[in-house]
Amino acid sequence: MDLNLDREAAVLETILFLESEPVDKAALSRISGLGADVTEAALDHLRESLAAACHGIELVEMGGGWLLVPKRELWESLKDRYGRKNEQKLSRAALETLSIIAYSQPVTRAEVEAIRGVAADNMIRFLLDKGFIKEVGKKDAPGKPIQYGTTKEFLKFFRLGSISDLPKLDELERDRFELEGRA
Repeated sequence: MDLNLDREAAVLETILFLESEPVDKAALSRISGLGADVTEAALDHLRESLAAACHGIELVEMGGGWLLVPKRELWESLKDRYGRKNEQKLSRAALETLSIIAYSQPVTRAEVEAIRGVAADNMIRFLLDKGFIKEVGKKDAPGKPIQYGTTKEFLKFFRLGSISDLPKLDELERDRFELEGRA
């Protein structure tokens, strides 16, 4: 049986338009009242429909859910005007600290400082305030230092589906994020 998914895709599109955060398939299914299989098929249909050149948005999987975002090629020309609302500039120090956490997570403040070579208290506090990192546990070491990792907000900000979508590091770059004696 051939299924016409136009209405189902439109329902999902409306839900995603109204939501500001990524929505996972289970939530989309629950909110829309559609079965899991129909939700999956409607998402595929919606993604294909929006891929046409006449649309300015695209459906992306980001941070464990689905989100409608401006097409990348259009966003580049519009972000100077519209990006200020959602996209704050990160300083070089903040980007460096965030990169270390993203590639080395879970990682402690002391480990970040060892890699970076300077104190990281202020940058870690800043990144926590922005919601890009969070406490993910405590290291089994003397003093039980807090370990940090990235958040869904980090994935959303950098338009990543998951942490595995980070650019791959070459051997020299990988060595920079390694610590001697780290388990």
